[in-house]
This record gives sequence, C-alpha cells and structure tokens, in this order.
Amino acid sequence: MKYMQTIQTISSKLGNARLMAVSKTRSVEEIDAVYNCGVRLFGENHVQEIVQKFTSYRPDGLELHMIGHLQSNKVSKVVPLVDMIESVDSIKLLEKIDSEALKCRKTMDVLLEYNTSGEESKSGFGSREDMFECIERAFELDNVRLRGLMTVGPLEHPENTQDAFRFLKNLFEECRIRYGEKLADFDILSMGMSSDWELAVKEGSTLVRIGTSIFGERHYD
Repeated sequence: MKYMQTIQTISSKLGNARLMAVSKTRSVEEIDAVYNCGVRLFGENHVQEIVQKFTSYRPDGLELHMIGHLQSNKVSKVVPLVDMIESVDSIKLLEKIDSEALKCRKTMDVLLEYNTSGEESKSGFGSREDMFECIERAFELDNVRLRGLMTVGPLEHPENTQDAFRFLKNLFEECRIRYGEKLADFDILSMGMSSDWELAVKEGSTLVRIGTSIFGERHYD
C-alpha cells in the first residue's frame, strides 16, 4: 500500500505515543488509503472540511479530532462529528462546546491548547492562570471532559522547540498534582508534528499529529 512503509517507520519510533494522521486538504480517498494501512486516528483543522468529508464517510473504528482553531459560532457543526476537540483556548469556547454536546447527548473530550512559544500567530492560552481558571470552570460543566493539553511547537524560532515541549510536559504534571482525582482522565499530551515529532516523543508526548510526513507536501489552490 502507498503509505504503509512510511507509517510503519514512524510507528516503530513512537514508543507509547499514538499516531494521528493529519488529513487537512486530503481527499476521502487518501484518508481511506491511510486507514487501510492501520491508522485509526485522524485530525482536521477546518470545520468546513470536517463537514464535507465526515458527514457520510466514517469507517469502523475511525476516530476524528478537531485540532485547528475553533470559532464559537462553528461549534454546533463540529461537535456531532468529532470525538475530541484539541484546541480549546477559552472559557467561552468550553462553555459553547458543553452546550452543544448536551444537545447531542454526548460528553465531548477536549484538550486545552497552550501557546508555549508566545507567537502572536498562534491560538492557545497565554498564561497558566487563565488555563487553571478554565480547568476549574470545566469541573462545573457536565458535558465536557478534560483529557489533557496540546501545543504547536515554535514556528518562528524552532531552536526553542525542546524548551516549549518541556514547559508543556511540566505544566501537564502540575495540573495533575494540583487537581488530583478531579482530573482522573487527564492523560493526553498532544505535541509534535512532522518536523519535530521525534523530539516531542522524547519529551513525553503521548500523541503526535503528522500530516506531511505521511501524505507528502500539501498543494494549495
């Protein structure tokens, strides 16, 4: 199969981390080919693509995560179709997800996104205090479940990637200590993409988000 060797090579170096195939801009046929190589977790960045691809296409066992910036006015479209939202970066967004999950009679797993590089082009919490406030608000909501943290490594200064990953790992552990049993399901540290996933795994990532290294370079219209 077209993608098998690449997937096997990546998987052999993951240790206990899980592989996500990032399928933004990719066709259902390409997704299906990767699925047939054994990958079951896919990530998408844009609500419109999720709706177009996954409203009717959903093979057995396929798990879908929303990993891109999510606007509150689009939450209602994505909640029915995904298994996790990795990009929660505000209390307002968390509350909207909870409200829409209630309508769908589901509990939505979420990750809190932290901007570990401080780059203005990125989404994510910019302070620990704001993130802790969001965690505490989540304890009051019935239809969201906090599963962990997510970050995107530095884009402008990739030499700081290791520091960014270590910061998030330490913050992840601090959350678990600070809130104890209230974060019983807090077990996912999503960091690492095609350019830096091996470093992310070394620094404790439990989930890597890989697109280009699996599918090849993207070609935008």
